[in-house]
Amino acid sequence: MDDDPKMPASPSGPVSPGIWPALRAYTPARIGLQRAGASLATGPLLDMRLAHARARDAVLEPLDTERLLADLAPLSLSALAVESAADDRERYLMRPDLGRRLAPGAAAALARQAGDFELAFVVADGLSARAVQAHAAPVLAAVLPQLLHWRIAPLVLVRHGRVAVGDEVAAALGAQSVAILIGERPGLSAPDSMGAYLTWQPGPETTDAERNCISNIRPEGIGYADAAAKLAQLLNVMRTLRLSGVRLKDDAVGPVIRRDDGALPRE
Repeated sequence: MDDDPKMPASPSGPVSPGIWPALRAYTPARIGLQRAGASLATGPLLDMRLAHARARDAVLEPLDTERLLADLAPLSLSALAVESAADDRERYLMRPDLGRRLAPGAAAALARQAGDFELAFVVADGLSARAVQAHAAPVLAAVLPQLLHWRIAPLVLVRHGRVAVGDEVAAALGAQSVAILIGERPGLSAPDSMGAYLTWQPGPETTDAERNCISNIRPEGIGYADAAAKLAQLLNVMRTLRLSGVRLKDDAVGPVIRRDDGALPRE
């Protein structure tokens, strides 16, 4: 960056000159860090190491299922917890495929709760249990009152789950669609970011191109009220058009659908 004459030089010494302080007000990214000679100054270096340690902790931290079930108890949905096919955290991290499948017997247990449902909500720890521990209950509390006319299945918590495990949950419950709230991969500025993935008629062959995603749900990113409003909007349009994924476009005007040839439909 320093060799580019179009960009301001990174600051060196105890004072941050130029435009860097103003730019930092717009982003949590580490820009214009102080240097000591050719290296980072002690303060920014320690901050980065602390952020890296917090990200590692978030990946390894277990989900407190009992506490999360207690947090979800005030909601209008019954809730139950199951496991993925990954029986511990290390195996989950080493074998992503196991996190996409339910543990033996879990599907049968869910099938006993099956019904004529339009939507299943799933909460999975993903790569940051602390994200769903903190944000899942507030988001669900905000979105459920906007979905009063939906037939919603019991809420399912999946320990050691990845996004695609929601497909098996929806199939076992007999739900037409699934919305999974899951901890996202921690970064150096956010170890507790939660994502929401929405899929219409999920199945064994469902790909990521058939999902819609709302990312960076947390108070410092997309707040609970905004995330809930976007969730409700996408779910309602998804049910009306009976599709999800790349063909369901979301912009300032509202979601639109493109034809198979990529063109927009006529108004």
